[in-house]
Amino acid sequence: MKKNSIVILDFGSQYNQLIARRVREMGVYAEVVPYFEDLEKIKEREPNGIILSGGPASVYLDDAPTIDKEIYELGIPVLGICYGMQLTMHLLGGKVAKADKQEFGKAELLIDDKKNPFFDCVPDNSQVWMSHGDHVTEIAKGFEQIAHTDSSIATICDADRDFYCVQFHPEVTHSVYGKQMLENFVFNVAKCEKNWSMGNYIEATVKEIREKVGNKKVILALSGGVDSSVAAVLIHEAIGDQLSCFFVDTGLMRKDEAKKVMETYGEHYNINIECIDAEDRFLSKLAGVSDPEEKRKIIGREFIYIFEDQKRKFKDADFLAQGTIYPDVIESQSVKGPSATIKSHHNVGGLPEEMEFELLEPLRELFKDEVRQVGRELGIPDHMIDRHPFPGPGLGIRILGEVTREKADILREADDIFIKALRNEGLYSKVSQAFVVLLPVKSVGVMGDERTYEYTAVLRSADTTDFMTATWSRLPYDFLEKVSNRIINEVKGINRMTYDISSKPPATIEWE
Repeated sequence: MKKNSIVILDFGSQYNQLIARRVREMGVYAEVVPYFEDLEKIKEREPNGIILSGGPASVYLDDAPTIDKEIYELGIPVLGICYGMQLTMHLLGGKVAKADKQEFGKAELLIDDKKNPFFDCVPDNSQVWMSHGDHVTEIAKGFEQIAHTDSSIATICDADRDFYCVQFHPEVTHSVYGKQMLENFVFNVAKCEKNWSMGNYIEATVKEIREKVGNKKVILALSGGVDSSVAAVLIHEAIGDQLSCFFVDTGLMRKDEAKKVMETYGEHYNINIECIDAEDRFLSKLAGVSDPEEKRKIIGREFIYIFEDQKRKFKDADFLAQGTIYPDVIESQSVKGPSATIKSHHNVGGLPEEMEFELLEPLRELFKDEVRQVGRELGIPDHMIDRHPFPGPGLGIRILGEVTREKADILREADDIFIKALRNEGLYSKVSQAFVVLLPVKSVGVMGDERTYEYTAVLRSADTTDFMTATWSRLPYDFLEKVSNRIINEVKGINRMTYDISSKPPATIEWE
């Protein structure tokens, strides 16, 4: 399944993960690896094609990211995107320079070679998305221009060696026929076959878990969210009672979460599960801490320490399982190229360097929508699979500033009103993630002719498919007014509500 694949070399573009998503949507496995990945490791993967991503650097600078030129001698089709195009030209004898007219945003692509297989089912002119300050000024020997825009050489190819390069970003939706061009490269040029499916993934992963774990024990932090739930059922499918789950009630969970989790997984799935009351422990560690990164790391460390305590009960538990998914890894640390660190995910950036466990993360290479597909294949009910994401640090990163028991109780009630209202109005399934944020800001209000001085809260709702980019949800004004009034009237401690209309980027979905 993974040998019939596309390898994507990461040069730091914000769109790298979209390339992988687009290819996987075609039924072909794609994996993002650092641009400096050892050539032998790339060869071991036996990919059908290699994609060189975009990136922020200029190829002609001394410290610019580069690759071994031998990659062009492997006999494997290559597609260079933006920086990948410029690097290909730079290494193979072409020339790249700073553009007199930079292109950022929409541009019109005009096809010169209409019979080229890269442009199958693509009209003669279409909209593409540009984002570059440099451009190719001279094409390397063996290449020819097959498309252009008003100000740049937009697409070139060396048909004899199956090398294609584009100056625009076909992976983004603003490139109207970009997905078709990627499909043409994957199937017409790289000759991939469709064999990446969640059914195949489950079969391969169950086998892999059994081989890795053997007769040892696994413990898993089950939060009740989609990711940890799917991980739990998948691992249970592989090793049965060798898996023991623990729900850690940190005091930072959603309303009645502990009760719901214990009923769902203990009673309906017959999974070994224990509830650990750790509210006092977490809140005491967070006392006086306002920095979001520090809060994430404190919560991550405490999770590990709790499970190390549990290991005394399960002396043969060598593995700690987690529901880590691909965006968690990408946003937490630059493990796959020069992309900027956005924030530490508690599963990834917040873990101590030395642990007593080996990590078992069967969802680590999946996007959120793929995780949901796996859950459905495993028979998990839709009402559980379609739950909005809930961060590992819980309300700890939805309470801005210092976390206290009082603030957690206030936020829990407000969030419950918002989520239930979304469900009652048939809006919950139409948005991707919704929650309430409590600000460290108090303002003056008036209730019953009395002056109040209480907290401000924010309604946040985002629409997305991959959680790498998102837009704010256009919820009806009447609905927002109704929810706002209910929270202010029913939750003691909040007297002002706002609605977040930020998109990602430049904001993130969570506030911390």
